[in-house]
Amino acid sequence: MEIDLDGPEPLYEQIADMLSARIAEGTYEPRRRIPSEAALCEEFSVSRPTVRAAVKLLNDRGLTVTVRGKGTFVAEARPESEAGDRANR
Repeated sequence: MEIDLDGPEPLYEQIADMLSARIAEGTYEPRRRIPSEAALCEEFSVSRPTVRAAVKLLNDRGLTVTVRGKGTFVAEARPESEAGDRANR
């Protein structure tokens, strides 16, 4: 999957969706760091603010946690029953 520079979706959303897919498929494992902002900038050929917006979106979705000075980590996997319970509240 590639970024669609001419598409209607903002670049940061496209990047967040790609990173979300990698988390879902296990490429990035729970409690492990995702690539650095610099690495993501290089991979997607975008600016740092674009990558920061994508990572913020992942944090907002509860998929990652950013630890100042350490990086951004995939959030711990929640048991399915707990995830379902929260969705039903």
